[in-house]
Amino acid sequence: MQMLHSAVCAGASPLFPEITEDMVARYDVPAPRYTSYPTVPEWSDAFGPDDYAACLTQAGAAGAQSPLSLYVHIPFCQEMCTYCGCNVVIARDRGKADPYLDHLEREIALAANRLGERRQCSQLHLGGGTPTFLDEAQILRLWQALGRFSFSADAELAVEVDPVVTTHDQITLLRQLGFNRLSMGVQDFDPEVQRAVHRVQTVEQTGALIEHARALGFRGINVDLIYGLPLQRTEGWARTLGRVLDLAPDRIAVYSFAYVPDVRPHQRRIAPASLPRGAEKLDLFRMAYESFVAAGYQPIGMDHFALPSDELALAQRRRTLSRNFQGYTVKSAADAVAFGVTGISDVAGAYAQSTRPIPRYYQAIDAGRFATERGLRLSEDDRRRRAVITQIMCNFWVNLGKGGATAFARELEDLRALEDEGLLRIDGNEIELSALGRIFVRNVAMVFDSYLRNPAKPAAFSRTV
Repeated sequence: MQMLHSAVCAGASPLFPEITEDMVARYDVPAPRYTSYPTVPEWSDAFGPDDYAACLTQAGAAGAQSPLSLYVHIPFCQEMCTYCGCNVVIARDRGKADPYLDHLEREIALAANRLGERRQCSQLHLGGGTPTFLDEAQILRLWQALGRFSFSADAELAVEVDPVVTTHDQITLLRQLGFNRLSMGVQDFDPEVQRAVHRVQTVEQTGALIEHARALGFRGINVDLIYGLPLQRTEGWARTLGRVLDLAPDRIAVYSFAYVPDVRPHQRRIAPASLPRGAEKLDLFRMAYESFVAAGYQPIGMDHFALPSDELALAQRRRTLSRNFQGYTVKSAADAVAFGVTGISDVAGAYAQSTRPIPRYYQAIDAGRFATERGLRLSEDDRRRRAVITQIMCNFWVNLGKGGATAFARELEDLRALEDEGLLRIDGNEIELSALGRIFVRNVAMVFDSYLRNPAKPAAFSRTV
């Protein structure tokens, strides 16, 4: 069987496993990314605003010292990037954000009242869209609204930024407010790829913003890349990887492009023939993996890399790394509260997602209720499986615990076939993924997804390669 070729930088690590084209053909299937379990297609519109309000009240009873995680969704972007999988609203006028902030303030107050004295937070994430679509006065206004909550001394305060639209003054203000982490989208520095996805930014713009953030004392700077984009080829990708290494971020995320035009209609502007697929696409990830590991970064989860001294790397070595809707974290709280359109909360054993259309969101908040559109209360079986899937996705290892061999007898039987293929090793109640299994970690996690065995309705998932 033919082995995938590897375009490797000099001195690259040999840790990336050999993968045959036959393996790619068998394991390149649609699968969840498991940012949640059960996954969003299993959630129901029978779960509504009153259910979410009750969950917040229940979460408030956990006590003032139990930390929360907060997420605020700012949906606005100046342009629609064709690869985008986020929930965004295209706008040029920053004044469009003012009525949105009006309603965020009221939603934050609604949630704070339900949570009672439980207001301390270990994590805050501003996502989008483009959070720095907000000007400095609007950023300050949002921060004042969040003043109903307090943040622990070691809290992680992170914000997503687009170097093209983010000013140095905005970064300075964010640092003054206490933000300590930046996540910066790059995707690819190749000009041809950038034009194809309508996201043009220079190395110089990105580097200047990183340099300014470092001078201000940001202790964590993350750069996001995407592999599998239209017109992406090994030569241009190699140049991008080198330029990213020159920027020396603390963390690097290398996401697989989720091409789901049925779910994201704007992706229909992408010509399918321009996309690298299967073995060709996986080779792009191989290049990134070997380049970053050779430069001293530690692979984290299925698509992140961090310096060995980074807290994510330390947590993974201790097998305590966790994951929530904002990504890999060591600050994961028992309850996560989200604000804004499409925001997803994970509170008191339930998921709750707000509506997407802004007018519908405004209508709900104006009526004094949450804009919850769908959600799900997790069963005990859901919680047990979520814990297993999270461990697999984060730490490439899980101990099923006492009684696990009985509770997951069917799953263990299915895993034996993957063990024979070299994806993992089973030792009693412990399952540990091999280097090959880490590349196909979603395929391993799928074995524990009971909803995939008897799907109630078809769901559009991105492919594992």
